[in-house]
Amino acid sequence: MNTMTIGKIAKLADVGIETIRFYEREQLIAVPSRSASGYRQYPTETVKRLRFIKRAKELGFSLKEIKELLSLQIEPNTTCKDIRKRAELKIENIQEKIQTLKKMDKSLRKLTEACKSRGPVTECPILEALED
Repeated sequence: MNTMTIGKIAKLADVGIETIRFYEREQLIAVPSRSASGYRQYPTETVKRLRFIKRAKELGFSLKEIKELLSLQIEPNTTCKDIRKRAELKIENIQEKIQTLKKMDKSLRKLTEACKSRGPVTECPILEALED
């Protein structure tokens, strides 16, 4: 079996060494065997797993959701429909966040427009709105 050091795995997967250690603790990747000198020896498949995790995070999946996806990936009764349902739930979650961010943007723009950038801080409409 081909194995690699943590530094090599990190470079190939484009993640930090501490990230790999964290994923080990979180059981997203298997704890590797160790060489006679004590160095972690990762199987080459670990790069694929790390890239999967990284791409899933970029799409907004939490580590808990990623762990679930990884479990479903090896579950023999899982169908593509099951994975699609998870993706659709994530889309709904993202849309809710977008709406929340739009409301925040609108409110902050109103407050910023109300501020004439003059006068003492005690009369700042932005701070006054935050205190209400």
